Amino acid sequence: MSVDFTSAVVLVTGANGGLGTEFVQQALDLGAAKVYATARTPREWGDARVVSLRLDVTDPASVAEAAALASDVTVLVNNAGVGSFAPIATGADAELRAVFETNFFGAVAVARAFAPVLGANGGGAILNVHSVLSWIGLAGAYSAAKAALWSATNSLRLELAPQGTLVTGLHVGYVDTPMAATATGPKNDPADVVRDSYAALQAGEFEVLADELSVSVKQGLSGSIADLYPQLLAS
Repeated sequence: MSVDFTSAVVLVTGANGGLGTEFVQQALDLGAAKVYATARTPREWGDARVVSLRLDVTDPASVAEAAALASDVTVLVNNAGVGSFAPIATGADAELRAVFETNFFGAVAVARAFAPVLGANGGGAILNVHSVLSWIGLAGAYSAAKAALWSATNSLRLELAPQGTLVTGLHVGYVDTPMAATATGPKNDPADVVRDSYAALQAGEFEVLADELSVSVKQGLSGSIADLYPQLLAS
């Protein structure tokens, strides 16, 4: 299973964001015939190949309508997300649920809605945008929701393989976008992240580790909890 972007039809959720915009543009650069740029409040793109489409991933009716309107999709980029780092122990219940509604349930709902569309169009691919924080619980509700999405991606990969659908997970640290504007430390160039992600789809790869941090943290999963979380030893 691999993706040929020439004449592909790509749908990007959260297309108005920094990473989403790059997913749209690079799909066009690779030769996609059409890109559905979706957002709660769609914008104009100034390119006849881009179709602006309203999509609220937390609204089942909106998800169903998008799948019906975009029935020619061959590549789904599940990029929409929110960045709240509410703590698990003390965060407001409503905030915890809101993070999961978008970053887990919303992403899964979109994947479920478009799985039969992809199957009918020859298989295609789903790219789920995770985070290095799905492997390390430093961001409260965000880490928990992304960890749940990572698990769902593993299940979707197995379940959709018989219909020829490639399911790929992207893991990356901070990306230099408005969502990470207040974060300190190194940030990845969104152009590099998207280029690596699309290259992985073209190569039929199941996982993208977009930076050395993601590589290091994944390796740390095989070690002890104390090695992964040295701050515990200081408690």
